[in-house]
Amino acid sequence: MGRYTGLPTLDIDFIKASEMSFDTKGGGLEGGRNGLGESVTIETTGGGVFVASYENCFAQRPEEHEYINWVAARMNGSFRFMNVPVRSDWMGPFPLINGVPKPIIGGIPHSDGSLFSDDSGYSQATVFGTVGANAALNAGQMTINVFGASRRLRWSDWFSISHTVKGWRVYRYWEASDPVDVTADVDGVSYSGSQYVISLDRPLREAVIAGTRIEFARPRCVAKFPVGFTLAWRARGFMQSSVSFQFVEAF
Repeated sequence: MGRYTGLPTLDIDFIKASEMSFDTKGGGLEGGRNGLGESVTIETTGGGVFVASYENCFAQRPEEHEYINWVAARMNGSFRFMNVPVRSDWMGPFPLINGVPKPIIGGIPHSDGSLFSDDSGYSQATVFGTVGANAALNAGQMTINVFGASRRLRWSDWFSISHTVKGWRVYRYWEASDPVDVTADVDGVSYSGSQYVISLDRPLREAVIAGTRIEFARPRCVAKFPVGFTLAWRARGFMQSSVSFQFVEAF
């Protein structure tokens, strides 16, 4: 079994991708044909597998080339792992600031109003959730509490859970119940929000207990390079490079 916790996270802001994609592949098998000759599909127990790509990532500065080589040195061979975020900033239930969804707020000062020496501050997610009730391994539905959302859950949103053994795993839902008001204590602080019962696009990778935190801001998933994919370091005139990263959920 691989080590799925304590892993580095791909810096998706630093690699400056011009295109990205996220999907859940598989999850069903053909189960023969009916009397009309139509294919009958059945669901597999483990559900689909998360896949992601960040494409045409521009690099020119020396540290950008160094980062590409570090990812390649770690990930080539498809037997080491890292956390890969889903950049769903635009579509989550985040508050609008100047008309733009804001999943994370930065520049938060210390209690005395001061910032760090480089004028940066703390940051925190604007929306988060917790597991509302215990859910078993391979559960297809779960109860969640959502806090800070600017809208109710509707079509679908990506979110992730940091499992004790499996590490970060990402999910999305295809159905959500009508919300009910809920108040819960999170790390000793009382929050008011909404509770939903959601149907997952793939089963839970590990059992979760009530109170487990759920992340909507930059949700992430443990992943590796697909077998046969390697990240080569290439550069053209003026040391410009454009590389693509491909990932598949780790097991």
